[in-house]
Amino acid sequence: MTLHRRDFLKSGLVLGAGAFAAPYVLGADKSRKYRTALIGTGWWGMNILSEAMQAGQSKVVALCDVDPNQLAVAADELGGMSSDTPNKYGDFREMFDKEQIEIAIIATPDHWHALQSIAALKHGAHVFIEKPTGHTIQESRSIVNAAHNADRIVQVGLHRRIGPHHVSGMEFLKTPGNLGKVGMVKMFVHGSGGHEAPSANAEPPSGMNWDMYCGPAPLRPYNRKIHPGGFRNFLDFANGQLGDWGVHWLDQLLWWSDGQSPRKIYSTGGRPIAGEPILTEKEQTSDAPDHQVAVYEFENFTATWEHQRFGGTGADQHPFGCYFYGENGVFHMGWRDGWTFYPRDGKKAKVHQDPKFDNIPDGHNVTMLWRNFLDAIESGKKPVADAEIGHRATTLSLLGMLSYKLGRSIEWDGTNEQIPGDAEANKLLRRDYRGEWVYPTV
Repeated sequence: MTLHRRDFLKSGLVLGAGAFAAPYVLGADKSRKYRTALIGTGWWGMNILSEAMQAGQSKVVALCDVDPNQLAVAADELGGMSSDTPNKYGDFREMFDKEQIEIAIIATPDHWHALQSIAALKHGAHVFIEKPTGHTIQESRSIVNAAHNADRIVQVGLHRRIGPHHVSGMEFLKTPGNLGKVGMVKMFVHGSGGHEAPSANAEPPSGMNWDMYCGPAPLRPYNRKIHPGGFRNFLDFANGQLGDWGVHWLDQLLWWSDGQSPRKIYSTGGRPIAGEPILTEKEQTSDAPDHQVAVYEFENFTATWEHQRFGGTGADQHPFGCYFYGENGVFHMGWRDGWTFYPRDGKKAKVHQDPKFDNIPDGHNVTMLWRNFLDAIESGKKPVADAEIGHRATTLSLLGMLSYKLGRSIEWDGTNEQIPGDAEANKLLRRDYRGEWVYPTV
């Protein structure tokens, strides 16, 4: 038997209505229009911009992208949403120098997040940035420091922090006696795929500044596997599944544990199905692992991440999410399947809540996250997914990737954000930048 949300509320198991509820703006004064810019005009960037337009408090004054074809499509799409006529830029530095930006939306590949966020903050803009908050841990920390120095709001795109079933699920998890002491947490995403054949390198699309796309990262040959949209599986630009999906579910772990840091991390994986990565002048494949396991040792519990990109999800009862294993049963925090508590005592009914989304097809809650962002700007309160929260979730994902790249376990001093007594590992907390680009040291 399934105990649904309405019955769950009647049972008195949930704390008071506001105990863990994420704040978002109610009846905001829509007379204030913030001068808004979007950097990175791909599908997800335009999705965020659409939410900003629907909220009614943005005047789009600039669009920025290194691909003029994508930039033109974005301008046309914006024209269907408003009468705004933004200026178009290929270089974010020129945009910030010429425009008085009040809100910057950053939806570029991961390796650009730090430099663009810091530039926005230094120019006085509030920032809505996609996760992760850096390609390396020290980049991510620099965003937190820059936000503090600028006294501006940073909201990270961790929309599960405000989604209704995530909020109520966290209420259940944090209510004493429901799950009991938790000894283990498992986070996971599984999917489909197979052997990856190399794709031919090519000339970039007409007018595209490929050198600017690569920016501080190594200059790879252009390939359609990378742009548009495939950068997440190229370790020069992102950090694979752990740096993408993993950030969301690691954040759920941190939310539940009140931001605890792990003491030791070990990760392993590889590409036995996808095949060895290829990079030549003529062709290339991605190079992120097709499967990976990361183990995080905390003081009072153990957490694991796992993904595989080849077996599908048919045998998995839940293909995404987190399992919290407690004394009284198992709790699954999911995505499109809501959340479910499976009591240890088989005579008790399981407890379940269905999901609720702003955007039904995509299964996201960006509308509420954007409203919360505006509320934070107007009230001066912290947003629900501020720079520090985004940094902590990003850091856990990057520690897993750091261990994977080293091929061994690492210890972690979360207070000082260092790997004690391990010079080789500490070097990977940052990386050398290419060409004119200077690594942030905010």
